[in-house]
Amino acid sequence: MTYNDILQSMLDKVPNTYDKRVGSFFFLVFAPIAYILSLFHKLIDNVFDETNADTAVGIKLTRKCAERGVNRKSATSTIRKAEFNKQITLGDRFGIDGVTFICTELLVNNSAKLKCEVLGEIGNTVNGTLLPLSYIEGLTTAMLTDILIPGSDEEDDETLRSRYYDSLESEAFGGNRADYKNKMLNLQGVGGVKVTRAANGGGTVKLTFIDSTFSKPSQTLVSEVQTSIDPTINSGDGLGLAPLCHVVTVEAVTESLVNIVSSITLVTGYIWQDVSPYVSAAVEDYLLELRKVWQNESSIVVRISQIESAILKVTGVLDITGTTINTKNTNLILTAMQIPKLGSVSTV
Repeated sequence: MTYNDILQSMLDKVPNTYDKRVGSFFFLVFAPIAYILSLFHKLIDNVFDETNADTAVGIKLTRKCAERGVNRKSATSTIRKAEFNKQITLGDRFGIDGVTFICTELLVNNSAKLKCEVLGEIGNTVNGTLLPLSYIEGLTTAMLTDILIPGSDEEDDETLRSRYYDSLESEAFGGNRADYKNKMLNLQGVGGVKVTRAANGGGTVKLTFIDSTFSKPSQTLVSEVQTSIDPTINSGDGLGLAPLCHVVTVEAVTESLVNIVSSITLVTGYIWQDVSPYVSAAVEDYLLELRKVWQNESSIVVRISQIESAILKVTGVLDITGTTINTKNTNLILTAMQIPKLGSVSTV
């Protein structure tokens, strides 16, 4: 109730034989009380909103979801591979585009694992030549290459809320599908998972996953997830997150290249070299949306109509016809464990 509603309700309780106008005794007595009560009403409304999953935000949503064991994912650091002309040492630090990395593990052939010192996805986005933050004698080449374990920003409210609702639809318990999905999605670098029962006979489970950038996971990430769920040594002994007697195999999704050829008519004044990067980006955005929903779909269908629609939105494109995917003029239907990866986009 608002201040005016409360004040009017209080004045209505006073007989009309008394003066209740603005400035009257009753008005002056009731007005401050009504104001305080209106503040309490706002507080009660806020408490109600912050204790319900559909309206809570921030820390209140975090606490609400934690009641069901659904914890907000914290921001994590990217682990990258870097290649050098000589062996560096543990603790050496490097920078690129304002982002710093530190060497955490030495690999073969003068390569190393570098951990981004900035939490979040920013460590996934930089590539190229690294600059040492302190002098390293004889170092002439330092290249940042593969993403071994992608970093993630702190989970946003809507993603956390969605996982909370998912937990209500199917109870996670004792190694059922919901339990495996929940455990996998709580691991760093995992963006989605599909569970296959009895993949290699009774008592076996296969977990196929996509990384948190919605790409094919690196072998390093696959190995770390395997160790967390069910270490290959003493597999099935319950030494990981999987229940005792569950022999679990963790695999990466497989990628299917998507090569597109279309007859694209451009607006007068534009040439293909002008629009080509934007056309490729538009198609990649569409494929990314498909990869994001991979875990909830039985299989992904890459549709020609959606590709053409995305390309038509690019500035400089007037019309598009005759689109083919991998030389065929039909939609590309992937298998359950495949995701689309953009190959090339060309025009004829």
